[in-house]
Amino acid sequence: MSSKGGTALSRRSYRLASDAENPKVTGIVNEKLLSDYLQHVFPASSKQGPASAAYRKTLTFQDLGAHLEKLLAEDNVTEDSRDQIEGCLGPLTVVLDHSSGFEGLLFVDDDLLGVIGHSNFSSIRATTCVYKGKWVYEVLVSSQGLMQIGWCTLNCRFNQEEGVGDTPDSYAYDGNRVRKWNVTTTNYGKSWAAGDIVSCLIDLDEGTITFCLNGQSLGVAFSNIKTGPGVAYFPAISLSFKESVAFNFGSRPLRYPYFYACYLPLQSPPTTDLTKANRLLGYLKTVLSTSIDTQLVERDSGTWQIQGDPTILVTLAHIFNHFAPLMCKVYLVEDVLMNFLLSILEGGGSVDEHPLIQQLLDLFWLLMEDHEVNECLKQLMMSLLRAYRFSPIIPDLGFQIHYLRLTTAILRHEKSRKYLLSNTWLNNSPLSLLTCIQGKDERDTCEETAEERLRRRAYERGCHRLKKRIEVVEELQVQILRLMLNNKDKGTGEASRYIFLNKFRKFLQENASNRGNPTVLCPPEYMVCFIHRLITAIRSYWDEGKRKSPGSISSEDAYVPPQLFYNGKVDYFDLQRLGGLLSHLKKTLKDDLAAKANIIIDPAEIQASSMDDLDEDEETGAAQRPSGAVAMGGALARPSWLSSPTLGRANRFLSTAAVSLMTPRRPLAPPEKVKVRTLAVEQRTEEDIEGSHGNDGLLLGRPLEEPDQPITEKSLLEILDGVVMMYNLSVHQQLGKMVVVSDDVHEYAVALKDTEEKIARCPSRRLDILEELQKSQKVFAEKLNHLSRRLAWINATIYSKEKMLDVYWLLRVCIRTIEHSDSTGSLFAFMPEFYLNVAMNSYSALKNYFSPSNCMEELPGYEETLTQLAAILAKHFADPRIVGTDIKDSLMQALASYVCYPQSLRAVERIPEEQRMAMMRNLLAPYEQRPWAQTNWILVRLWRGCGFGYRYTRLPHLLKTKPEDANLPSLQKPCPSLLLQRHMAELLSQDKDMAASFLNSVLNQLNWAFSEFIGMIQEIQQAAERPERNFVDTRQLKVCATCFDLSVSLLRVLEMTITLVPEIFLDWTRPSAELLLRRLAQLLNQVLNRVTAERNLFDRVVNLRLPGLESVDHYPILVAVTGILVRILVDSDKHGISRAASVLLSDPCFQLRSIQYLLGEGDAGATSADQKHFSLHTCKPGPNTYPLTHPTAVRQNVFPSQPTSEDDLCPICYAHSISAIFKPCSHKSCKACINQHLMNNKDCFFCKATITGVDDYTKPASS
Repeated sequence: MSSKGGTALSRRSYRLASDAENPKVTGIVNEKLLSDYLQHVFPASSKQGPASAAYRKTLTFQDLGAHLEKLLAEDNVTEDSRDQIEGCLGPLTVVLDHSSGFEGLLFVDDDLLGVIGHSNFSSIRATTCVYKGKWVYEVLVSSQGLMQIGWCTLNCRFNQEEGVGDTPDSYAYDGNRVRKWNVTTTNYGKSWAAGDIVSCLIDLDEGTITFCLNGQSLGVAFSNIKTGPGVAYFPAISLSFKESVAFNFGSRPLRYPYFYACYLPLQSPPTTDLTKANRLLGYLKTVLSTSIDTQLVERDSGTWQIQGDPTILVTLAHIFNHFAPLMCKVYLVEDVLMNFLLSILEGGGSVDEHPLIQQLLDLFWLLMEDHEVNECLKQLMMSLLRAYRFSPIIPDLGFQIHYLRLTTAILRHEKSRKYLLSNTWLNNSPLSLLTCIQGKDERDTCEETAEERLRRRAYERGCHRLKKRIEVVEELQVQILRLMLNNKDKGTGEASRYIFLNKFRKFLQENASNRGNPTVLCPPEYMVCFIHRLITAIRSYWDEGKRKSPGSISSEDAYVPPQLFYNGKVDYFDLQRLGGLLSHLKKTLKDDLAAKANIIIDPAEIQASSMDDLDEDEETGAAQRPSGAVAMGGALARPSWLSSPTLGRANRFLSTAAVSLMTPRRPLAPPEKVKVRTLAVEQRTEEDIEGSHGNDGLLLGRPLEEPDQPITEKSLLEILDGVVMMYNLSVHQQLGKMVVVSDDVHEYAVALKDTEEKIARCPSRRLDILEELQKSQKVFAEKLNHLSRRLAWINATIYSKEKMLDVYWLLRVCIRTIEHSDSTGSLFAFMPEFYLNVAMNSYSALKNYFSPSNCMEELPGYEETLTQLAAILAKHFADPRIVGTDIKDSLMQALASYVCYPQSLRAVERIPEEQRMAMMRNLLAPYEQRPWAQTNWILVRLWRGCGFGYRYTRLPHLLKTKPEDANLPSLQKPCPSLLLQRHMAELLSQDKDMAASFLNSVLNQLNWAFSEFIGMIQEIQQAAERPERNFVDTRQLKVCATCFDLSVSLLRVLEMTITLVPEIFLDWTRPSAELLLRRLAQLLNQVLNRVTAERNLFDRVVNLRLPGLESVDHYPILVAVTGILVRILVDSDKHGISRAASVLLSDPCFQLRSIQYLLGEGDAGATSADQKHFSLHTCKPGPNTYPLTHPTAVRQNVFPSQPTSEDDLCPICYAHSISAIFKPCSHKSCKACINQHLMNNKDCFFCKATITGVDDYTKPASS
């Protein structure tokens, strides 16, 4: 132990001055002065009477031990036995009865005082009951959900539906529903919130039960409860799934004892030990405030320091000989030591102005046994965290700030900090410091009347004050994290940062591997606060390093180097990599690792891993994953018998693989291999992280593409990597949940305003209605007030400008990390998937969660960042290096959302042309054997706003209804991209094979989607026609609507294609053009026939207006078909129109009635009342639709001359004109028949001769 400005003393060799072999130790100072000093520190009690003078004359260190024991024995009371207090039965230590006194599934903490519900409605009681007297216990509410807290008798029987308060002789308070329960229920009390303390009081002499919330009585809840012989009450609780509380039966000081002084806790306090501890603390204070010179001098204890004075040290040793064992008890630590340390800081000022706490901790480590000081520090820190979390909320957050200041002071002590980091700090404890704080401000409404304007301004002022106080709390929390990230405190062993780093990694592992188990996860609301403070602390250290080393990069340009992903120095647990499992990548990309990163994998380790894979596959019978992904870097694809190692194997391979580093000294000399074995997280040292001479530490294996430039301290890189992982684990989901509060505020404000308007209109004679309206008004106002206070806190702590900048910084870190990793080529496959997820999710959070209070457009470098993210999405949504289905789907969905908004679509247009062309080429790949719905959606969004009748945001028949969420990508205004359309046209024009395969796949999917839709509406219609009541499955309705939407979107893609590149269908010199046109005509006729038939199946289902089928209507599908018809029959050249009309009319499915229905010609003489079906003739375009034009042109061009002679028709199908002649036999047919025949057979239809060629056939004019 070392003390600044003091003398280091070895506790191991220290012995008390009363030892017999050191009789002269009292000669340290004058004998009389020593006696006066000891009498001053340990004054005799008045109970000792005249004999005290003898002690004052002869008191020396030899006599001090006996003197001190006598003083401590004076105040001894009969040992704290509750048996002497009548009215309580059970063990002296009161805990929850986890062996027999519970119902349902619960998780009980190790101390048997905390409980989490894990079933519908679980119940548990304590081990002790009361039958006489006045008793109290406290419950620390950790969540604000459905719970019933109170008392029950042994005869109460609970189940999954009935809990405490639902049976006779059980009584409960429910702060979630603000009610009290005893078989029946009535309104009672106030609403509780997470962090509140509920006190449960029972007076068995008067027969009453009372509850208090945060020390304020809620009034008598129950009176005349059953008492008498055989009746005893147990503390009990019932709680629903995932709700949690912690009980205090008296094992710790009650938080509000002065509110119910006449009530006793169920567990008696350690009165004797408490008296001793306070007396010893008084002696300690006297030592600190007294100095010895030529006489005793009083001084300020705040300036006391260890100076190595033997007199003072021996005196303190006698005190700690009795004081140290007491400080291992949680009650005494919280009630005596914590309050004493808090009193030191009460004078205000910075923590640095109170060095006494550091000196006291030096004394602890010097004069207490290791196990004693360890237990004392652990209990002290847990008491501080508990006090912080369950402190009453006052406007200036004074209690929270006070506890944080003491925590900071303790962590400034190096040895204490390292112990806490190594043993207790990251068991979810530091996150408790970052818990939620509720504001106390008034609500706001949206209108701007004079009264409401004043209320709004008051609300804004309150929010501003709250934000300022929260900033103080946040600054203290950042100071705590900066202390834990200190890497210069190496005087007593490993620096704090490396202890924190290893514990932080274990913390992430626990939360990553137990995402479905709420009992071991850190609460997500704590994670949100923790990540923001950690980002602030990291950036401050990062920029400090930049100032010391100007050649390194600043935190604004921070990124994680790709080496961390493949050199085995950082453990990513079982998290998936972009290229699959780590063991798979190590084997298939070993050549790339050697060539690009100078890393060689030991073949013996690869073989061992392969054998382990085989053994586990045989043992577990794990399902094999299809081996469709091709390995990068020229390596062979993975054999099928190695296709699906379990995720657990990747971690084992990581911990056992031997990695060698090639460092060639001369160009022709063989590389020298340095063996490096990956260590477990807890075994790593500073050298393993930061590196040393010839060792790059975490940056081992730098690829050639990575710049040789110092970034920052390597430990900060791993912490930054952990921050990205933490955002992916739970932070993003929590950010999304908090948005609901703002929506709720808006809904209650609307409901309150509507109720007030109804009250104003209510007739004065209807007092009954007026009373009900006023009750509703009160409920809405109270709920709105509560939500507004919560929203004020959320805006200050989660959605503030500073927090938005943190998320934006994290987005840019991910973008730069992805770019650097992508430059390594095939090694990109080693990157964990969560980097891409965080890049997409953080952008989504910035765009959707922080608005409108903070605008994303105001962020620095916003457009550049948007373009960089667009380039990543465009490049990697079809990247063959990415094999995970989920991440590929996420990339596709992100790109689909990206093109729905004008700003992000413009960002896509700003990426380099080469990348845009590659993106469009991937979008135009055939739809078979890959997820195509999102691809088709992207193409549709690029076209929306250019198609026929396709400017609408919502379908015309839905304009009067309210959308569920106006922010959905599908409800955004059309923003077509002419640039990307032009790229699409270029690709389809230049690559004829790609155009043919793409359109064939679109036509195939259209055929499937529309057929499925028709089949489903047939089932729906049959169910609707049955006489008995039948409810169509909601899922079936959803699938039906999805098939319809897919059909419409596929038709729109066909419309876009034929508009941009009409020659694909109409230029019959192109291969497959005629076949594509005939297939298109066939599908258009099928759609028209199904949709336009009078009183048909489609009409009947549409008229049912079933919930879930709102999008199914005539308009979207018929205008899409019309758009195609207009393009090929009106806007084409003469030859194109002729060919299109000929093919359309010659199709066997063509019906003239469908065209007439579409144009409304059949209803020309009917009245509007008689026109019950949809037609373009009667359709009135909405404000966002294109005018529906060209019906006359369609009618005129749809009837070209048709073949009149049977000899002119194809002898195979008798539907199309003869257009092809075979070589060498000269037989004839239409091109559609011969093309389809030649795909499977080369023989002639008629003579069976082998066909060597097919020429176009035109009927001679003379014939």
